[in-house]
Amino acid sequence: MIRNLKIRNYALIENLEISFDSGYITITGETGAGKSILMGALSLILGQRADSSVLFAREEKCIVEGQFEINPRFEPFFEENDLDFDTITILRREILPGGKSRAFINDSPVNLALLKELGDNLVDIHSQHQNLRLNDHHFQMDVLDNVGNNRELLSKYGKLFKGYRDKKAEIKQLQEELERISGELDFLSFQFGELDAAKLKEGELQELEEELDQLDNAEEIRMALAGTVNLLDADGMILNLLSDAISMQRKVAGVFKPSAEFEKRLESAFIELKDVTSEMQSIAEKTESDPDRQQEVRERLDLLYNLLQKNRVRDISDLMELHQQLNEKIAAITFSDQNLGKLNRELDAVYGELMEAANSLHKKRIETAKSIRERISSQLVQLGIPNASFDVRIDKTEQPGPSGTDDVTFLFSANRQAPPEEISRVASGGEISRLMLSIKSLLSDFKGQPTLIFDEIDAGVSGEIAERMGSIMKQMSGKRQVIAITHLPQVAAQGKDHFLVYKQDDGLATNTHIRRLTDEERVTEIAKLLSGERLTEAALSNAKELLGITS
Repeated sequence: MIRNLKIRNYALIENLEISFDSGYITITGETGAGKSILMGALSLILGQRADSSVLFAREEKCIVEGQFEINPRFEPFFEENDLDFDTITILRREILPGGKSRAFINDSPVNLALLKELGDNLVDIHSQHQNLRLNDHHFQMDVLDNVGNNRELLSKYGKLFKGYRDKKAEIKQLQEELERISGELDFLSFQFGELDAAKLKEGELQELEEELDQLDNAEEIRMALAGTVNLLDADGMILNLLSDAISMQRKVAGVFKPSAEFEKRLESAFIELKDVTSEMQSIAEKTESDPDRQQEVRERLDLLYNLLQKNRVRDISDLMELHQQLNEKIAAITFSDQNLGKLNRELDAVYGELMEAANSLHKKRIETAKSIRERISSQLVQLGIPNASFDVRIDKTEQPGPSGTDDVTFLFSANRQAPPEEISRVASGGEISRLMLSIKSLLSDFKGQPTLIFDEIDAGVSGEIAERMGSIMKQMSGKRQVIAITHLPQVAAQGKDHFLVYKQDDGLATNTHIRRLTDEERVTEIAKLLSGERLTEAALSNAKELLGITS
């Protein structure tokens, strides 16, 4: 619950401090006095966004600080976020002149999301525009799940739904990838087939080019070889002369040492010359024109040149590398197709678990809808709609969504003869106020927020109905702090404490203030709400009656 609220330099508030007790608290004030400003300042420490436009004095920072008495059940939140826990916790927000803001929990800096997470669990502020949420199907679902205490079921379903959604996204991405590359598969397969059929070999191109040169010049090569053989071995003249030279050197080698070296060198030359002559002779005899082989080599070279040009690479090594890459791409496509089947089987399994969880939620919601229907219909009767009919329709959706497979719609009728319809079609402003109060009263028992604030939830009602709405809020305050901002005397009079918001103008600036009213001041304030600024004895008497003052 809120124990203390300090506001400095916010809108029309220069400096303000207010303390609250437990129970039912009412706040009144003239239109424009600053009740909404007070709520705006409070919303800052509950995590709402703001900028420098809220500053009272533009050159100074705005500070809003709230002191809350909190239950030990919040201790895990503080531990998880590495914050100091205290049953008296202080939330603070600072808005700097430049527009930047800072947030603190027990003097530890925190981000706005964390401040909001804690704030949402401490205070529920209901403002007039939130009545529009009554027509929001997400809000209606939230009511159903809170009353049904479906937190664990929703958590289980949420994890399964995330897994289901992630698996579907993974499948979609893989399908899109397969669609993109499958169009290339025929071409990739054709390209791979060409290279595979070519039976490529490292260094083959150079070998074939050399062979073709030899085949194209076979006769010239043969003649050159044969001619050389004839020159070297005509009548054995050169080899015989070398043999004679070797003999001459051998004769004097014993007395002339250099001749022994000359003999060796001449012998080496004789052997080499004899060997090369024999080799050239052998090659010359084999060298001849071979048109068939020549055509075969030329065709093979044409194939290789064509593959190089078509694939825009430089040599056979590049072609062989491309062949390997194509093989891997085709294998990847084949594997992806197999993987898609595996993912679809996994999706079916997750979907089965998801639908089981969704059915559990559906059954629980059906049960909860009955109790909500009875309780709200009963409370609407107490709030002056004797023929009220409230219903909860739960339709099954075709596909699972973030909250299950249910679509929840609240239905209402104020007349016995009219069947319940969607609230937005049939409910008046006053009826919506009473519906929302009934729902908030129901939710308060399940959400467990220590403080509820109603900002003119009684709009559109008056008289006895207003008194009954005040009674319901007072009844709600038995388990939590309830603060009602109102303009109705029947609601204001039931508060244990009554605060007045008012403006003062000192000639330099207009300031918003708030103060707790004494018993006498309450009589006057309630009388003003009844009759206006001009107080009458009747108004004062009625005010005392509303306040339960007998004398």
